[in-house]
Amino acid sequence: MVWGELLPRVQCIKDTLDRREMKVEEIKKTLQPKIGKTITIKYNLGRNKFESYEVILKKLYKHIFLVELGNTYVKSFSYSDIITKTIKIDY
Repeated sequence: MVWGELLPRVQCIKDTLDRREMKVEEIKKTLQPKIGKTITIKYNLGRNKFESYEVILKKLYKHIFLVELGNTYVKSFSYSDIITKTIKIDY
């Protein structure tokens, strides 16, 4: 395979990563005003089963965000958890 044939594939992979980064930035912008407020996280257990948690959004980081459940328990989630629909967030 010559470089000319490989270049479009490399560009396609780069475009996919750029689109995912854009989604992460959009998620961060959506969550930013919700810091310190109560949100509901629905965690997908599979087979249409969910667990729901009332949490307080504590902090946003580059790849994860932190929520507080109760007064002592802190849990982290990845933005990819939202993208892959492992969790759903209700405001």
